[in-house]
Amino acid sequence: MDERILISKLRTAVKGRVIAPEEAGYDQARAVFYGWVDRRPLVIVRVSDEIDVSRVVSLAREAGLELAVRSGGHSLAGHGVSEGGVVIDLSDMRALQVDAGKRFAWAQTGLTAGEYTAAADAYGLATGFGDTGSVGIGGLTLGGGIGFLVRKYGLTIDNLLAADVVTADGRLIRTDASAHPDLFWAIRGGGGNFGVATNFQFMLHDVGMIMGGMLILPATPDVISSLVAEAEAAPEELSVIANIMVAPPMPFLPKEAHGKLVVLAMMVYAGAVEAGERAIAVFRKLAAPIADMVRPMRYPEIYKLTEGGPRPVGESARTVFIDTVDRNTAQTVLDHLAASTAPLAVAQVRVLGGAMARVHVEATAFAHRGRRILAAVGAVYDHPEDADVHEVWVTKFLAALRQGDAGVYVNFLGRDGEARIREAYPGSTWERLATIKARYDPNNLFRLNQNIPPFKQ
Repeated sequence: MDERILISKLRTAVKGRVIAPEEAGYDQARAVFYGWVDRRPLVIVRVSDEIDVSRVVSLAREAGLELAVRSGGHSLAGHGVSEGGVVIDLSDMRALQVDAGKRFAWAQTGLTAGEYTAAADAYGLATGFGDTGSVGIGGLTLGGGIGFLVRKYGLTIDNLLAADVVTADGRLIRTDASAHPDLFWAIRGGGGNFGVATNFQFMLHDVGMIMGGMLILPATPDVISSLVAEAEAAPEELSVIANIMVAPPMPFLPKEAHGKLVVLAMMVYAGAVEAGERAIAVFRKLAAPIADMVRPMRYPEIYKLTEGGPRPVGESARTVFIDTVDRNTAQTVLDHLAASTAPLAVAQVRVLGGAMARVHVEATAFAHRGRRILAAVGAVYDHPEDADVHEVWVTKFLAALRQGDAGVYVNFLGRDGEARIREAYPGSTWERLATIKARYDPNNLFRLNQNIPPFKQ
């Protein structure tokens, strides 16, 4: 199909805005979160509803063009934008219907985690997403969702009741545990391989005031290993995401801490404030806090602490599931961070378990229920020509952290290749996903993702 004919057909077929390269706003529309992603799609369609989505999917399929789907645009690999293809931009689909009495919400997938959380908080309710409010709920949910409520209420997909999905043939399917259960299993962890999710039904939980915020401690082997041990032993109401890094010149830190290795622990106790005070007191005793910003707050406030700053120009990052952070592991982390030449080098540790671990490993496509810790390492830098140096550092760091069976969280993958994608779906999970992929997308239209090719008999 001629490009001009396709764009003309799109303008006729959809109610949303169709943005071609020559139009005002094109460069802004093609930009995603990560600054090094610089792709020029043939056309971007800011869809207005699921009918628009269906028509764009069908026309892209007929034209044989690459199709990108963007919710919030935070894909580390830049999957939210295509080079020369068609982009479905969901950001205008932001409707949210909260049924406070029945404890569920229907949310369109152009919403961000922060927008959804702020709206639900008006009822004293919440669904757990990740740790960044500007991330779109579409891609985050499809990959799993590991955030501030993971130990108390599980992964985001553990709170997914139903979804509306546009498949490769343009059909709109509502899927849940009884309707298209194979598809429902696959989209809970299998990413965007199976269609365009346009609407999610989530469970809501009573999460009003929390004890939450940032606790900054000196980074020593004993502090790091003890913090992880205490986070595992803590009540399930407490979820901890700890960033080990060189302290930047943040205004709330004393000057003598700038440039020193610190543990920046983001903490959320989703329960009674008094009980939260007792749980967090244990961490305050690990060492004299450099900064203590943990306090009673409304749940959405925690996202405000993780936002801000310029778009990254360059970043190298890897992730791996591990099962322990003892003193030796902590020393390994500190040694590698000290060796980095990046302006910002970080090792992140998310302590898992609790509600996430109680879901059977075969219940969803997320196959890492028994892993205790999610570790991630990353280097953020200003000069793209230095990428190779930082890639070597990240690769060596990851190799030093590996423990037992390989495993990776699909939402934290970049352009890692098929071997790493397979690590996200170990054992029979990969074959099961590939079989379902063949059923709903036999020609792999939805391939601009951490791709699972359809099983060919």
